[in-house]
Amino acid sequence: MTTLTRSETRTPVGNSLTAGQLPKWMPWTLLAGALVLSGIVFAIMNSGGDVADFNIAGTVFIGVVLFAIALVILSSVVETRRRAADRLATVLVSIAFTIALLPLISLLFTVVVNGIARFDPMFFSNSMRNVVGEGGGAVHAIYGTLIVTGWATVISVPIGLMTSIYLVEYGRGRVAKAITFFVDVMTGIPSIVAGLFIVAVCALLFGPGLNTGFMGSLALSVLMIPVVVRSSEEMLRLVPNELREAAYALGVPKWLTIVKVVLPTSIAGITTGIMLSISRVIGETAPLLLTAGFTQSLNVNGFDNPMMTLPVFVYDQFQNPGTNIPAALERAWAGALTLIIIVMALNLIARFVAKKFAPKFGR
Repeated sequence: MTTLTRSETRTPVGNSLTAGQLPKWMPWTLLAGALVLSGIVFAIMNSGGDVADFNIAGTVFIGVVLFAIALVILSSVVETRRRAADRLATVLVSIAFTIALLPLISLLFTVVVNGIARFDPMFFSNSMRNVVGEGGGAVHAIYGTLIVTGWATVISVPIGLMTSIYLVEYGRGRVAKAITFFVDVMTGIPSIVAGLFIVAVCALLFGPGLNTGFMGSLALSVLMIPVVVRSSEEMLRLVPNELREAAYALGVPKWLTIVKVVLPTSIAGITTGIMLSISRVIGETAPLLLTAGFTQSLNVNGFDNPMMTLPVFVYDQFQNPGTNIPAALERAWAGALTLIIIVMALNLIARFVAKKFAPKFGR
């Protein structure tokens, strides 16, 4: 009887193609090649040569479809039938995901291409005071957006968070049901109604014709509070009851359990919900037109005189371009790009904060 050595019994190892499996780099290579090929075709079709007219949505969609066809065909030839079927299901999901992303891809491409021309130091250091043609900037609108949104966040987050804590930890009976009902109703309020409400209240208290940045913050807070309440409420409900019961078993009071156990456990989700609420209101135009008003000068006092914000700045540049329409449109696109960058920066900060303060599990 012949005894086989360890080297003789070892299964031969070949490359990925001979083993009936595509190498891991193959799908990414096919995707890159398909996108490049699709981009070349659409670049040739773009006879005008203007980058702004380039069909980025069509390029991405056709590229993903070509990638899907090539990957499925190659998988059916090289791999097993089961793996090929898995590849087919994966590429179908990828196509559906790409279709959902096409509006976002097209929007970002359009804003970047049209707004990058005015991304210069003048745009971030000058206001529109005494500017009717070329030049000028949006520093007054950037300051206004940060101030108005900051005040709205300071107002909305404590109210929304404490309301959600009440609903989850203390709320029972008709009062909790009434609060939940009114929060759901507020979630669907049109933004201009919030602006009209704040204008009406301030007109009764201080007289008509008043426009300040703080009024804009109050209008945005009406829109932010229900979003903060609903998102924070869901995150607090996800905290396991075992954590609360363990704290109660150690004799920890209920309020301290909420502060030391419940809130730290759900801080990541709460932070994400707060950022969603900020993103929800930072681009609002209608309520700020009625409350914060217009100004072409820098104003950092939220309680006196009108205050320009980036959404209103973009609207004003499109509606009142002055003597140089192309220059005004460039400023409008640059303002829109600045607003997108601010939202992206706030989301990155929120992710960092959530990761930093989230509880560490494990030993």
